[in-house]
Amino acid sequence: MARLLAKTCCFKALSQAPRCPSGLAAARSWSHRPLTAYMPEAVAFPRSKDHQDLYKLSVGQSDIFWEALGRSRLTWITPFHSVQDCNLYQGRISWFLGGQLNVTVNCLDRHVHVAPDKVALIWEKDEPGEEVRVTYRELLELTCRLGNTLKRQGVKQGDRVTIYMPPCPLAVASMLACARIGAVHAVVFAGFSAESLADRIRDAQSETVITVNQGLRGGKVIELKKTVDQAVKQCPGVKRVLVSMRTTSKVPMTALDVPLEEEMMKEDTCCEPAVMDSEDMLFILYTSGSTGKPKGLVHTQAGYLLFAALTHKYVFDYQDRDIFGCVADIGWITGHTYVVYGPLCNGGTTVLFESTPVYPNPGRYWETVERLRINQFYGAPTAIRLLLRYGNEWVKKYDRSSLKLLGSVGEPINREAWEWYFRVVGETRCPVVDTWWQTGGICISPRPSNPGAEILPGMAMRPFFGISPCLLDDKGNILLKNNVSGALCISQAWPGMARTIYNDHKRFLETYLIPRPGFFFTGDGVYRTSEGYYQLTGRLDDVINISGHRLGTAEVENISHHVAVAESAVIGCPHEIKGEGVYVFVVLKKDSGYTEETLSAELQELISKKMAKYAAPDYVQVTHQLPKTRSGKIMRRVLRKIVENKANELGDLTTLDDYEAVQQIITGHKHLVERQKDN
Repeated sequence: MARLLAKTCCFKALSQAPRCPSGLAAARSWSHRPLTAYMPEAVAFPRSKDHQDLYKLSVGQSDIFWEALGRSRLTWITPFHSVQDCNLYQGRISWFLGGQLNVTVNCLDRHVHVAPDKVALIWEKDEPGEEVRVTYRELLELTCRLGNTLKRQGVKQGDRVTIYMPPCPLAVASMLACARIGAVHAVVFAGFSAESLADRIRDAQSETVITVNQGLRGGKVIELKKTVDQAVKQCPGVKRVLVSMRTTSKVPMTALDVPLEEEMMKEDTCCEPAVMDSEDMLFILYTSGSTGKPKGLVHTQAGYLLFAALTHKYVFDYQDRDIFGCVADIGWITGHTYVVYGPLCNGGTTVLFESTPVYPNPGRYWETVERLRINQFYGAPTAIRLLLRYGNEWVKKYDRSSLKLLGSVGEPINREAWEWYFRVVGETRCPVVDTWWQTGGICISPRPSNPGAEILPGMAMRPFFGISPCLLDDKGNILLKNNVSGALCISQAWPGMARTIYNDHKRFLETYLIPRPGFFFTGDGVYRTSEGYYQLTGRLDDVINISGHRLGTAEVENISHHVAVAESAVIGCPHEIKGEGVYVFVVLKKDSGYTEETLSAELQELISKKMAKYAAPDYVQVTHQLPKTRSGKIMRRVLRKIVENKANELGDLTTLDDYEAVQQIITGHKHLVERQKDN
């Protein structure tokens, strides 16, 4: 890649490229300044005096709000003539009709015109201290060369391109190159098995795959090209595999394989951006769903990009010259939105993190924060809980004074982890934003808000601009009061939402729109507090029914934090009398000194006291590790099968990070049940 970056970039047509919109540079937390300093477009909303007024406008007069933001924040080839045409009853979702643009012009060209040598990407490689900085000029050049390479290889507008790469500049350039020429990228997390990869290649009907010879993660070499070779054997539609060299090791090449860097060096550094309609496909991203056919959610051009940029800017209070550190893999939607598209659309500097939280030691995140001077840090609760087990020393060893804000993503964060994140990592001076997502971006988060507004531990709290949450009961009735729990739905369309499931719109309707007609059904349960804040209580299919009492598993997990517990997962288990009981899996902190028996007694007392006696766990099983996907999510369906004594029906485990953890849990479960029977 160094040879590729050494070439001089061509600035064809950049002199005519629009400058980065003033709103991106001028926006600030307004506090003692006019609202227009926070959101310049507020000049068109004279009745809005603060954030809450802006939010009310965004849901009450959404066309006015989104028209102003859409015209100001994005660079258009052809301006849109209508803001939206959406009907959730009919499953029709279209934004910025008539508008034409190219995402990469918004993410690259306009910033190159203003500040070509500003750093766009900081690639934090697996080995600490080997970071690589890539400027906007260099990233545009990589993107254009790769775009021209794809075209020469026969990739056309609308074609799907599967990307199976670790976080690296060429992976980002591959995504952007597809967007440049109007192809549709489908990034598959480079930890999926050959079978899972093949499923996704076939579903997307990809003729082109981009990969690397090998990956590096946690000090280990991962043979990604071998995985692709195995997958492609099951995919007769694949015509070419472009192979980049992440390491110096040579790998066997087949007749389909194309050496990527060699081909890129032959190409020009200018690639004409394709003219794309607002609702043309930008990418397909397959969820890490647990059953059935792969579910490829489709995101389109303008609405997704605008929502990504706005949430990145306002949730994280991103300012010019900040270093934004989202440590998610680009194979997941978090990486798409907050490693790539959001930060780059805003002209920001974003970190690409290739390693793990504990390589070469549990201080890796915080050493990276110190060395790169990261300002916003965004990670998963599961990683926070993991690091909590190692104590405070690994955190305090490093200078974290650059940090201004901390974020969590992927699942609700339990109170103990939140408190540790806030008090130890952030030294009580960094707000912690617990973000709740839906199909593409953050929808509920403590920020943005009015200046100084409270943040409560482990709570998503406030809907983002344009997000109108609604609570429904089991019969579909709207719950209007506060201090109530229900199914979380969204009552109106928003620009960043997914449009369909690729080649299966019926499944999209059945999953998200038919369950509660007229609403977007999220599948999550939520509690709305007396103050009107939103607290996620877990998936609706993670509700335990104990003698008629409905209990969200996340509620119990929040209550069950204990001085000895680093991480927990709560599952409903069969119970002869109550119908369902409570089964708690816990991972202990190192050197806690607790046994399964002593911890069980204390947790039963703790949960009975803080929640209710009926919520007290029937089983407490201590385990070394919980079963997780490679993205860090706890695989509760696996735990559920184990406690139902159906360990032979665990289903697809290709996303499982450590199979040994499952075997240990199965053995521990058998011993625990036998022991309780004896008692």
